[in-house]
Amino acid sequence: MDRLMGLDVGDKTIGVAVSDLLMITAQGVTTIKRTNIKNDINELKKIIDEYKVTKIVAGLPKMLDGSVGIQGEKVLNFLEKLKKHVDLPIELEDERFTTSISERMLIDADVKRKKRKEVIDKLAAVHILSGYMQRIK
Repeated sequence: MDRLMGLDVGDKTIGVAVSDLLMITAQGVTTIKRTNIKNDINELKKIIDEYKVTKIVAGLPKMLDGSVGIQGEKVLNFLEKLKKHVDLPIELEDERFTTSISERMLIDADVKRKKRKEVIDKLAAVHILSGYMQRIK
């Protein structure tokens, strides 16, 4: 069975989600605190092995006009490095608004600011992966 991994790559953290075996839902797995590229990739490889991931879906932050800005370039740069260590296809999913949607959901659920910071990237990864799965169905 195939499992997908969703990534929300930021400067300080990487939100990680995985699909269920039927590829119906996405669950948040963890938020990796970024230290250096080697450790970041090793953490992702552990999750890939544990969940037997067959494809990665990474959020690509775009500008409102659809162009790729500085943050998008940073994500693409990270993914190029990841490709050298992981032999899996990597798809890009437009992630405009996923973080703000996630934050709004958490605020609406009355989640305290400190707790929001802990889960926001993982929840954004869930939105990225869910959006991709809905699109390919």
